Amino acid sequence: MSQPETKPRSIAKQETDMNMSNPAQAVKPGPDELVPSRYALKIGDIDVLVVSDGVLPLPTKMLGYNADAADRAAWLNDMFLPPDAFDWALNVVVVRSGKQTILIDAGLGLDPELNLPRAGQLIKRLEAAGIDLGSVTDVVLTHMHMDHVGGLLVDGVKERLRPDLRIHVATAEVKFWEAPDFTHVSMPPGFPDALRAAAKQFRKEYESRLRLFDDEYEVAPGVVVSRTGGHTPGHSVVRVASGKDRLMFAGDAVFAVGFDHPDWFNGFEHDPEEAARVRVRLLRELAETGELLVATHMPFPSVGHVAADGDHFRWVPVFWDY
Repeated sequence: MSQPETKPRSIAKQETDMNMSNPAQAVKPGPDELVPSRYALKIGDIDVLVVSDGVLPLPTKMLGYNADAADRAAWLNDMFLPPDAFDWALNVVVVRSGKQTILIDAGLGLDPELNLPRAGQLIKRLEAAGIDLGSVTDVVLTHMHMDHVGGLLVDGVKERLRPDLRIHVATAEVKFWEAPDFTHVSMPPGFPDALRAAAKQFRKEYESRLRLFDDEYEVAPGVVVSRTGGHTPGHSVVRVASGKDRLMFAGDAVFAVGFDHPDWFNGFEHDPEEAARVRVRLLRELAETGELLVATHMPFPSVGHVAADGDHFRWVPVFWDY
């Protein structure tokens, strides 16, 4: 199968295109931002902006709690990563297709009980990119874990959103959080309670704006959300397609370790065996089509391709376009 062409454009030009309020604001760096926090590219006629919500420090066992400790340590060593804990990236995507501006996931927000000061950066980074919250017409949630809905729960955010905002989420996801099952996860203390509380608060705050779908829904021209299950029952991925260009935002279906060890269970997976099957299926699809991949917890900006080598996969990051 021939590989589709992907055509990243210059960041400065793209950020001007993505800006929806003040053009000067899009290129004005914040005084405390020492590293880039957004990366722009073009998928055909569709604008895509990957935005960093910060990083989330977690124990390395979360990468594969069903793996032998020595194997996990060897992988971390090979990747030049610390043995005990490291920073998981948190990535969010903004898509503009036609007259619609779509926020895919909403970041962690601010939970003082968890003491995660380097996460929950989405709102200020959207502002730094010149993106007005009031310009967002749609939100797509890959699932309802706290680090995907929390940004909408930050004080003052709801009041800045459009009254006709549509929030798209799988029916199975909403149903799951009515009585969530945590029997198969392996999370650090405090996280199950925080996840339950965030999902409950989100449902209370945004029930009237939810637009539920069963398996697949076209949110905007060329922007389709599809339920995969696995990570959570309603976990979904978003495919962006225009012309010959393709990109998949895989949410939490793909993690950095999953290329070498797709059968390792992530501690946040509610159905780890199904999550592994979904991961392999998506990685095979991405390797066959050559389309771009972005995922929540891949290192920022998380834009790259997937190559297959038998039953193993390889991550091929794109060269940044300046």
